[in-house]
Amino acid sequence: MADKIRMSGLVSGLDTDAVVEALTSSRKQKVTNAKNDQKKLGWKQDILKGINDKIKTLFQSNVSAMRFSNAYSKMKTTVSNSSVASVVTGDGAVKATQKLRVESLAKTAYLTGKDLNGDSNEKTYTAASTLESLGFSGEGDTLRLNIGGKEKATLAVTKDTTISDVLTTLKNAGLNASFDADSQRFFISSKNTGASNDFTLTDDGNGALAALGLAVATDELKATEGFDQTQYATKVDGSNAVIYLNDAKFTGDTNTFKVNGLTITALEETGDKEVTLSTDTDTSGIYDMVKNMLSQYNKVINDIDKYYGADSARKFSMLTDEEREAMDDKEVEEYENKIKSGLLRGDSNLSSLRNLLTSTMQQGFEIDGKTYYLSSFGIGTGSYFDTEDNEKHALHIDGDKDDPKFRDKTDKLSEMIASDPRAVEEFFKKLSKDLYNKLDGVSKSRNGYRSYGNFYDDKKMKADYDGYKTTIKDLEKKANEYEDKIYRQYAAMEKTLSAMQSKSNALAGLLGTS
Repeated sequence: MADKIRMSGLVSGLDTDAVVEALTSSRKQKVTNAKNDQKKLGWKQDILKGINDKIKTLFQSNVSAMRFSNAYSKMKTTVSNSSVASVVTGDGAVKATQKLRVESLAKTAYLTGKDLNGDSNEKTYTAASTLESLGFSGEGDTLRLNIGGKEKATLAVTKDTTISDVLTTLKNAGLNASFDADSQRFFISSKNTGASNDFTLTDDGNGALAALGLAVATDELKATEGFDQTQYATKVDGSNAVIYLNDAKFTGDTNTFKVNGLTITALEETGDKEVTLSTDTDTSGIYDMVKNMLSQYNKVINDIDKYYGADSARKFSMLTDEEREAMDDKEVEEYENKIKSGLLRGDSNLSSLRNLLTSTMQQGFEIDGKTYYLSSFGIGTGSYFDTEDNEKHALHIDGDKDDPKFRDKTDKLSEMIASDPRAVEEFFKKLSKDLYNKLDGVSKSRNGYRSYGNFYDDKKMKADYDGYKTTIKDLEKKANEYEDKIYRQYAAMEKTLSAMQSKSNALAGLLGTS
């Protein structure tokens, strides 16, 4: 136990270390047992935390939401021509058939400068080029940038002003701006669509824009005889999207409109033609919500059944250091998993949770004078003799295409959602409220035992785990002290034997018998 160097048995000839090891083995085993118990408790904590997290997801995400009516007011909108618009159906949407026409899409303002080299194929200019090299010979000029009708930036230019200086001013004002040395052109655009993001560039008339290839011809100039577009920049103006929904006009600086619970994104202009938007109950959305809740429930109940009904692991003792060293990591993991699997066999907390969950899901609820059960919606457990041991309480939906054993059965849940949505809503609201309240009660804080929101005694288990640290420390101290005591006793014996041997040798010398 203690890292000490001892020289023993020199006189007596005894294997003192082996004797001491035998005498102290029971005390050392107590230390080992305490460490093993602590380790197994840590494994228990990990398993229960995993189950606890799954119950929390069921409790907080699935069951909690399904207590309220808005979880069942799911609507879905289809568009007669999906290339024209996409629609996301949100809260507040109503069942309706509406007509949509897209007059125009929102556009981003975009300016493409003229080719500064003209007919030449040479790549003369770079971002470092000055206005003088571009042919600007004026005393000076001022570039003015307007965005959305408001002046956003100005730049006083001289013959020494560079293309880079111009780009920096435009970028700092909120535009995308670059100079492509390959095509010898400026490319400038707004960052967002819409008329409010349109921009214009002007100067004070001394020719700076023309030298930079950023001058845009007016409509009047374009109409003159002999006009040459290659000598000017081209500009696409930023513009708004315009749609008509049931002949009501909507305008926006993006292609997305939020109207009465619908988020409509225009994708293509239709001219005078209209497309149809049909909003109705999203039966698949309600089905998926129920299915997701049952899927999470099954994860919980299957885990509980797996550990509660596991085979006993008593025949598997904890590995000794020697045994662990003789095995590879995979073998150690497989062996320890056999122990872990049986740690919660017959656990009373798991039993209580299982009874709570299964009894709640078996309940019936009266709706409009009729009592409904999960089976009324085609939901139930599998055949007892045809189901794995840890899946006997799992719930399945008849007709579920993702469940091989039940996919060929009649899809009663979908039929009920379509034919009697009120019964579906009321049943699952009542079931969810009851399950929520029961789980909430179990997860109440218990002083010294359980933290609020947990479904096992996490505080008690942590205290027990930490308690082992003190126990192990005390046991190790006692074992070390006992070992030291035995060694001291044997050292005293060796000393006495040595003294006796010295006297015997002296006497033999006197008698002449040595």
